[in-house]
Amino acid sequence: MRGGIYLKIFDGHCDVLYKLFINPTLDFCQSAELQVNLERLNSSGTRVQLFAIYVPESVHPDLKFEAALRMVDLFYEKVLSPNPQMKLVTNRAEIGQLAENEIGALLTLEGCDAIGQDLLKLRTLLRLGVRSVGLTWNYANHVADGAMEERGAGLTKFGRQVVQLLNETKTACDVSHLSERGFWDVLEVAESVFASHSNSYVKCPHPRNLRDDQIKELIKRNSVIGITFVPEFLSGRKETASIDDVLRHLDHICSLGGENHVGFGSDFDGIEFTVKNLSGNEQYENLCNELQKYYTDIQVRKFLYENMAARLPLQSGLVQ
Repeated sequence: MRGGIYLKIFDGHCDVLYKLFINPTLDFCQSAELQVNLERLNSSGTRVQLFAIYVPESVHPDLKFEAALRMVDLFYEKVLSPNPQMKLVTNRAEIGQLAENEIGALLTLEGCDAIGQDLLKLRTLLRLGVRSVGLTWNYANHVADGAMEERGAGLTKFGRQVVQLLNETKTACDVSHLSERGFWDVLEVAESVFASHSNSYVKCPHPRNLRDDQIKELIKRNSVIGITFVPEFLSGRKETASIDDVLRHLDHICSLGGENHVGFGSDFDGIEFTVKNLSGNEQYENLCNELQKYYTDIQVRKFLYENMAARLPLQSGLVQ
């Protein structure tokens, strides 16, 4: 209980697998170098955590798919296998079946750089449990341009084939990190979209943030947006941001009609600098305490858990 409200968290994005990839000696259970670990998940009351496969740009293109496979292996061998409390979830029904002491772990792909121009590689990752795919990281690949690519192009011909495969396998398409044109191209063809970790461009004009028309379109589609804790996307300052900045973005999305369509995607373990008093998963309590000053208990539950649980487009798809 936190001030009369049961704290239950659904976090739409973290980069623990990346941290474990670059330092396999880290202990997922309690390593202090991890902003998300089992100890912190338990402390925060997290019920569902999305784990991203992010292959850094420093990895040679010929080795990117192998790196992605290594992260899949880390997910199963370091996160799931030693920790019976951590349960693999692949759809909404499995999330609903979690026992009170269990934490759902969902595998995602952040950027299609690892698949090159090979749909078989993507299909393989889907067979291994990936249920959400972000098409790009910040720059261009064979699928689309990312938000930081100056060219600002949209989906390629191959990118449309990728989205079609996601449709066929009922896999969620994550529009965070896409260029603006790429976003609209995806919405023309994708059946299941959401934004795992993006903020409001109006409140902080960074290319990684979503403009109002993009937010409104996701709301119109009954989707969900995860506000992220990256200081640069909250305040425009790389090293400093506050929980008040998080609330500014939340309030703006709510003002656009998004009360039932907004949650959180922390980006913990993918960020060097953190929000003051929100530097690791266990500090969700501080965010909850601030939320309760301005919103009802029902609204707080929606933001922390229920909106993500209800509207993240996770379906039961057979990956053949």
